[in-house]
Amino acid sequence: MTERIIESLVGPESEGTTLLEHLCRRFTYCDRAQWQIFLDDGRLLVDGQPGNADQRLVSGQRLEFMPPSDLEPAVDASFSIVYETSRLLVVNKPPLLPIHPGGRFFAHTLWYLLTRDVGKVHIATRLDRETSGLVLVAKDAVTARHLQEQQSLGAIHKTYLALVHGNFPAGWMSAWGWLVPDRQSAVRKKRHFLPMLASGSNCWSHPWTPGCAYQYAFPETGTPDHTDHNEPPEPGAESCGTVLTGKGCHQAAEGPRSLVEARLLTGRTHQIRATLYSLGFPVVGDKLYGLDDGFFLRFIDDTLTPEDISRLVLPYQALHCASLEFKDSDGNKLEFSVQATWAGMVNTSEHENKS
Repeated sequence: MTERIIESLVGPESEGTTLLEHLCRRFTYCDRAQWQIFLDDGRLLVDGQPGNADQRLVSGQRLEFMPPSDLEPAVDASFSIVYETSRLLVVNKPPLLPIHPGGRFFAHTLWYLLTRDVGKVHIATRLDRETSGLVLVAKDAVTARHLQEQQSLGAIHKTYLALVHGNFPAGWMSAWGWLVPDRQSAVRKKRHFLPMLASGSNCWSHPWTPGCAYQYAFPETGTPDHTDHNEPPEPGAESCGTVLTGKGCHQAAEGPRSLVEARLLTGRTHQIRATLYSLGFPVVGDKLYGLDDGFFLRFIDDTLTPEDISRLVLPYQALHCASLEFKDSDGNKLEFSVQATWAGMVNTSEHENKS
């Protein structure tokens, strides 16, 4: 099961480039010297034939890479099974463990480890590699379809906890708005949250909650950009909604940190992290949506400095899927909760937030 072949197709953008140039540009988890070694060892095939570093590629050609077993970085594999039946699993995933194979990761993934230990599985809910917490897993195709249907209907409810920089206000707020590309960032995949304003004021609240008078003025560290209508602010913008609740604040040596509960009303890529960042509360340990997205670029280049590591506080983003609620195939309602490994970093009894 550890034998792995990574397949890809040459796109039009790589037409005429050399094989070595293509590999270095598209698959950045290895440097030029390492790709040359793999080519010399015959680990790269082009349309079934051993590849040569200098050969010119043609759009549509099929590449096959057979990575050595020691290529994968070390991970934290200390997952635990919270609940198990003959049809499904609820797993508590540690941070820094990928869920699915991709890039350099194959055997060092939750999917592989579960398949090795319990047999074929279907991951029903997903978390980023650095996000910890509860993951729902089906053991058969019928259960997987049932869970996928619940997921599409919004019937699987997840609550996240995030540790953020700043003094997040007590009480709850519903963050409705749009996710758009963050054009101020050098990282192409980074997103920016544009909230909808309430009644044209400089404060913001959620319009659908009857009788809700709670409003929140953006902190100076937040981004003042906003939209005051329900139309997409630009092509490709994705609507999103998150209920955020301040659970407590702790005064650390470097400044205040807050515990925030997040319940997803929509499921968009980077939704919680981008929303909190744009509101002025970057997630602790987050290299992309944290204090400085230069962390992400230096992490990719393996050039994080001791000062970077100190400012990050944690080696992973402090985002955790803390609770999970769903119905099994027999209609039974099931609820589970687990504590984050970093929960002790915030003493919620020191609640400095004020309603």
